[in-house]
Parts: sequence; structure tokens; C-alpha cells
Amino acid sequence: MENIIVRKAVLSDLESLLRFEQGVIMAERPYDPTLKQGPTRYYDIEGMFDAPHIELLVAVSGNVLAGCGYARIETSKPYLQHRQHAYLGFMYVEPTHRGQGINKLILDALADWARSKGIFELRLDVYYGNEPAIKAYEKAGFSRHMIEMRKGLTV
Repeated sequence: MENIIVRKAVLSDLESLLRFEQGVIMAERPYDPTLKQGPTRYYDIEGMFDAPHIELLVAVSGNVLAGCGYARIETSKPYLQHRQHAYLGFMYVEPTHRGQGINKLILDALADWARSKGIFELRLDVYYGNEPAIKAYEKAGFSRHMIEMRKGLTV
């Protein structure tokens, strides 16, 4: 395994990050019949670079971007014990680099960033049927917490 470095994303990473975004969308389409068909975007990647409440990280193997993820500080519901939490998203590892612990390195670095901001709760969403992702997050210390349910109505 080559040495993996996790660092803050920079504008010159944008082309790879846009490709990673399509990888996330393609991986999630089988779990979500409500996604638009054809090209779509999930994230305002360009807006993440300078946002003070977002940490966008990339994992680099040699000189190749291998994965990414972000943490975004959000206000928690008023009935929760914590005032704020870090929402994690855009978690992606290139297929050729999977199984090398890159996701965990990114998660750990995002957790360190959250702690440095006084945040001690991490949250993320994962599709119910996406067992590989669920197992990866459980391996990193996350626990299943809540199930969001939906029902489509006929027009």
C-alpha cells in the first residue's frame, strides 16, 4: 500500500472532486428511486473551499486523488444535548483504492477538525440498503441511529 496523505482540498482538485461526486451519485442511484435521471449534482463543491463551517478533505495516494469527504457544522435540534454537530458527507473512495483504509483516514481527520471547532457529535446519512457503506461506518465507530421513511404519492 502506498502512503496515503489526507489534506484540505484546493481549487486545483475540482476536476477530480466533480468526478467523485458523480461516483457518489452513481453508487446511490440503486437505493433512491427519487433521484433525477441523467446528470445531476449533489454538492456546491466550489462553495466548500472557502466556507468557514465546512472542511473538505481529499486523500492522496502518490500524486493521485483517491478519495474525499467533508464535515459541515450544523445547528442541532433544540431538544438535543449538543448545540451543534458536524454533518459528514461526500464520502467517496475511488474503486481502485478501496480496502486500504482511506475512508477511515478521512473520517478520523474530519473528526479531528470537528473537535478543534468544539464539536463533539458526528452525524451522517446512509441509505438503508447500502450495507457495504453501513458496515464501513460501523467499523469506524458509528452506530445505526434512526431510519428515515418515505412514501411517494400518485399525482
